[in-house]
Amino acid sequence: MKAHGKARIAVLISGSGSNLQSIIDACESDRINANIVGVISNKENAFGLERAKTHNIPSQAIDHTQYASREDFDRALMQAIDALQTDVVILAGFMRILTPAFTEHYLGRLLNIHPSLLPLYPGLHTHQRAIDAGDEIAGASIHFVTAELDGGPVILQSQVTIDDNETSDSLAKKVLQKEHAIYPQAIDWLCSGRVTLSENSALFDGSPLSSAGVLQN
Repeated sequence: MKAHGKARIAVLISGSGSNLQSIIDACESDRINANIVGVISNKENAFGLERAKTHNIPSQAIDHTQYASREDFDRALMQAIDALQTDVVILAGFMRILTPAFTEHYLGRLLNIHPSLLPLYPGLHTHQRAIDAGDEIAGASIHFVTAELDGGPVILQSQVTIDDNETSDSLAKKVLQKEHAIYPQAIDWLCSGRVTLSENSALFDGSPLSSAGVLQN
């Protein structure tokens, strides 16, 4: 993604920012060859903004409720991101459905993490849906973002076992630990150019990945 020097990352959040923290830590320890140049939240009270301030990362809130339409909000968001001269945009618990114009603008440079083994359980309530289905495993997926909700090509997945007495909350905690481990890895692959998007397929070192991406446990 960046031929020389460190890539410039913008991270979008809506809440506590635990995945943001894992990305900050990985950048500071050089496990990601990048710098976070901005954190943007659609909610002014998101704790992730405090995490950014603690690490002297520029941060701002753009309240989606102040815009007449989803398109207007996304245009304001794009202006803020582009003003940071970003190479890569990372969604880390950003709870907004993005417009096709937004996803097209950052196509191949935009990643999301989803708490299921995609293509299973796109959308919300993933952990309870996996438990209700009687699944034996669950996990997290990192994927390129396209106009299809949670439907972009998968780069990396990690699995956990669903125990007999599993609850949605306990499963969420197990999956979140995996998220913190694999998201920095996938981001580094993108920033270093090892992972690319080509004709709606994820490539790793130039070779197409399977629909499940790389499995890492």
